[in-house]
Formats: sequence, C-alpha cells, structure tokens
Amino acid sequence: MPAPHTEPALTVYYDGSCPLCRREIAHYRRLAPREPLAWVDVSAPEAALGAGLSAAEAMARFHVRRPDGTLLSGGAAFARLWLAMPGWHWLGRLCSNRPMTVLLEAAYRTFLPVRPWLQRRLGGAHQPSDCTCR
Repeated sequence: MPAPHTEPALTVYYDGSCPLCRREIAHYRRLAPREPLAWVDVSAPEAALGAGLSAAEAMARFHVRRPDGTLLSGGAAFARLWLAMPGWHWLGRLCSNRPMTVLLEAAYRTFLPVRPWLQRRLGGAHQPSDCTCR
C-alpha cells in the first residue's frame, strides 16, 4: 500500500546553479527534518514557483513558502528553515523573534554581495556581472 501523500510543511526554494547554495542545501537534505519539506531548484527551467514568486526574485534571494502560501525571504526564510532542521532548531528559535530577525536580515544582505566571490572560489560558473543577488 503506498504511503499517504503528506503536504510539505515548508517549500524551500534554492539556486541549484550556485555551488555554495547546492552545498548548503545538500547539508540540510542529509538531515532528517522535523517536518515534511519540499525542495525546489529555482535554476531549473521547469521549477514550480507558485503564486507571488517570479524566477528573478527566486534567483535573487533565498525563499521558503509556508503551507498557507505565505512567502518568507532572506533571513526570515533561513530562520524558518532552521526551525525544521535537527541541530539547527535552536538557531531557528533564536532568530525567529525580533530583534534577531532584523540582525539576521542585515547579515544576509551583507552576505549577498560576497556570494559571487564565494561562488568563484567554489568553482561556480557565475561571474559577478551575472549574479542577480541582492
């Protein structure tokens, strides 16, 4: 008898064309999440992004979608993902409340301009002029 279909508690949108992103997501996927997750590589032409998320937006920032359709991006998206991950749950709890959400978003925005440099160091094909990160 097939297992019943379980609606994901969270849909995680990531840039599979980014070596740094692939490594990070591979780490999360190896963990046994605390709730069902769906993983969407936004660099794939057939990526199902759902309402309110364009391909350009999905490539520019990290996003997760709650079952009710609410999109979170940047630092808030990481905090929500961490809540679902064993070993990371404590950080998700810490970063899910103000003022930590504000600090996490500031750290995320600081990281984004560095991402193309890190991609090059990890062997990615993106060049700084190609990156849509913001």
